[in-house]
Amino acid sequence: MSNENTPIKRFESFFEGFIFWSRWVQAPLYTGLIIASFFYLYKFFQELMYMVKYTTIWNETKMMLSILGLVDISMVMNLVVMVTIGGYSIFTSRIDVDMHDDKPLWLEGLDAGQLKIKLATSLASISGVYLLKTFIDYRNEVQKTSPEGIVIEIVIHMVFIVSALLLSQTEKITHSYHASHAPNASEHNDDESGH
Repeated sequence: MSNENTPIKRFESFFEGFIFWSRWVQAPLYTGLIIASFFYLYKFFQELMYMVKYTTIWNETKMMLSILGLVDISMVMNLVVMVTIGGYSIFTSRIDVDMHDDKPLWLEGLDAGQLKIKLATSLASISGVYLLKTFIDYRNEVQKTSPEGIVIEIVIHMVFIVSALLLSQTEKITHSYHASHAPNASEHNDDESGH
């Protein structure tokens, strides 16, 4: 009896197929993120209408804070798009958009390490916007929170920046290691032409 047809081998093949299929469990999560982004889009326009309503009575600082709030929402939306498209294409199923005219540049050669770097960079940017809002509205923040609260925000922002730098450095080392251990294409072609 062939080893390929034993009950254990058949069960192993079935179980491995089931494990491979389990990647589709993530699909509803990405669908949920898409639905949540529509709610966030509603929040964006709600904030925009609020800004339009009070634009004549707000001072420059209040207007700047409101605009930074809109920037913050748009950056979070960018993060959601990266997680949804990047996560789906890396961990669930490849999205076949190679020939599409509107393919985003950040999808070129995207892998799990690069996605982590992009997400860490986005989080650092969002944290930076929030920190900028805090500095602009410093007087109000001092009334609401202690100066230690602002220091904590700065520390959190620095942690995001350091994390992004460490992830990018790790990814650089990993890619340089793989490149140095990959077969040299030019030597391979020279060998073929010599035969």
